Amino acid sequence: MNPITQVQSLDVPSAIAQRRSIKSFKSDPISKELLHQLVELTVAAPSSYNIQDWRIVLVQDEAQKAALCAASWNQQQIIQAPVTFVFAADIYAGEKDLTPVFEQGLQTGAWNEGTVNYFKTAIPQFHGALGDKRREYAIKDAIIAATHLVLAAESLGLSTCFMNGWIEDKVKEVIGAADNPDLAIAVLVPVGYAASPRLDPGRLPFSYNVFVDKLGNPYQG
Repeated sequence: MNPITQVQSLDVPSAIAQRRSIKSFKSDPISKELLHQLVELTVAAPSSYNIQDWRIVLVQDEAQKAALCAASWNQQQIIQAPVTFVFAADIYAGEKDLTPVFEQGLQTGAWNEGTVNYFKTAIPQFHGALGDKRREYAIKDAIIAATHLVLAAESLGLSTCFMNGWIEDKVKEVIGAADNPDLAIAVLVPVGYAASPRLDPGRLPFSYNVFVDKLGNPYQG
């Protein structure tokens, strides 16, 4: 029996409350259908002007996993998990050909011709004005998509781990982007079935880091 058929999907609040960062995974594969569902839910994430500037690579081949593990300080969760999502970001996506984005917006009825004509000028102007912050904005979009992935995975009985310990140039080599200076690596996310659970380490009271209107005015709930 496919593992997913044994799990009742969680609602979003339950997935958020239950999710933990898992560092060890079973070798059980993820079905093709479930993986497809995860990708669909991941790319449903919002992005600046809907330009969808993330570039997501699913690393599944054993040799590729070994290379990605080596590029990530030999963290074994990449070897153990059946798939690791590499979230990259196209730094200059907002200044490239966005015809497919515009055409899809028109086709769905979300945008009209006036909106598209405005975006054709506004998007490259906005992104060009970002200057050195282009990379930051693109990575933000990729991280939002990665958050969609981890919550979708949790809701469907899978576990994940955000990984920020890797060498960018080496990760880019693994995914075939060594010669692409316009691509930034945002985060790596192994996905699979947890080998063992982890307890919730807890969160600080709101008064430590949640405020109203200004820092120093703690939110009391």
